[in-house]
Amino acid sequence: MPIRKLPDAPPSVHLLGPTVFLVALGVGMGESYMWPRLVLLFGPEIRWLFLIGVTLQAFVLLEMARYAMATGESIFTGAARVFKPIMWFFFTIAILIYIWPGHLSAGASAFEQATGVPWQVTATIGMLLVGTLFTLAKVIYDLVEKILGLLIGCLVVGTAIIASLVGNFDDLSSTIAGMFAFGFIPAEAHTAEWFPIIVGSIAFAGFGYAADVVHAAPAGERRRDGCARAEGARSPRAGAEEERSATGFMFDTDDPEELAKWKGWRRWVTFDAILLFWGITMLVTISFTVLARAAARQNPAVVDELRNGEREAALLAMSDSFGSVGLPVLGTVFLLFIALIGLNATLGLFDSFARGSRTWHTPSSRPCGSSACPACTGTSCGS
Repeated sequence: MPIRKLPDAPPSVHLLGPTVFLVALGVGMGESYMWPRLVLLFGPEIRWLFLIGVTLQAFVLLEMARYAMATGESIFTGAARVFKPIMWFFFTIAILIYIWPGHLSAGASAFEQATGVPWQVTATIGMLLVGTLFTLAKVIYDLVEKILGLLIGCLVVGTAIIASLVGNFDDLSSTIAGMFAFGFIPAEAHTAEWFPIIVGSIAFAGFGYAADVVHAAPAGERRRDGCARAEGARSPRAGAEEERSATGFMFDTDDPEELAKWKGWRRWVTFDAILLFWGITMLVTISFTVLARAAARQNPAVVDELRNGEREAALLAMSDSFGSVGLPVLGTVFLLFIALIGLNATLGLFDSFARGSRTWHTPSSRPCGSSACPACTGTSCGS
């Protein structure tokens, strides 16, 4: 790996863009559906498993992003340096996890509850829409970031407001206390029906395995923005395929000035993983848990419905809770919002995986070694 100078680290606030994008991946069916459903079934004490899952992910994210910031490479390329089959293992696992359109079909189910349109129709149209967007949009990341950035803002603010209106202090205190009920395991957790769901929910406490793996892509692109003009995943409509070398570069760890820059990048990554990812995800899921607690209080029959296999009962109960603030139309708005979250989670996952497969972009007009090549000199692009 060649040695190049690090660019100066940007202020941590500049990370809000890619972090909103990544948190939006997690605030799909995990925070808005899977964990509220478990809370309805087993009570808030089950949330200690969520705390463990999201905390583990924060540290995995921190280390993967640290590699991306040091080298500009994705974790796939880093894995290939150790042992190439590991890279293909990561690729294969990510594909096998996200090839199933579960987010989209769950969102389509919410749309069916709101409109009566069969979920199979909506999900099929949604998949065609995703394919169309990825084919026609010149640069996918900008499109997805704007859509998800808007939705995550609506989700965080709107859910917090509604939860504060329909919930009470006991709901909030039990939600927080439940995160520390270590060792609580409901009897149903060992059954063939609920064990896979609980384990899967722990994995999706946050934005999940594959998104952790490919987090290095947007993080690495932000790290390289001043050097190589990485533009994001490009569609066929964007023109000629990008030319890029197979590897990134490393900085001189014996240079005190470079180590000082690296401390800035470490602060940047830590701010991302601990404060933004862990903190925002925790706040969002607290809001949804309070909402679920209020829904269970307003509709006690929902627990029995869930135990009888009516999976949509949780969404309907939370929808009713949304509408209980005095505007019944808010219940429909909630279901439509969940439908949009399912669609945009699918968009985000496809984008994230595509970007994770990228390595390093070096414009062909600036051959490696040229003094005019920012990727080689480490200077910022001025034009």
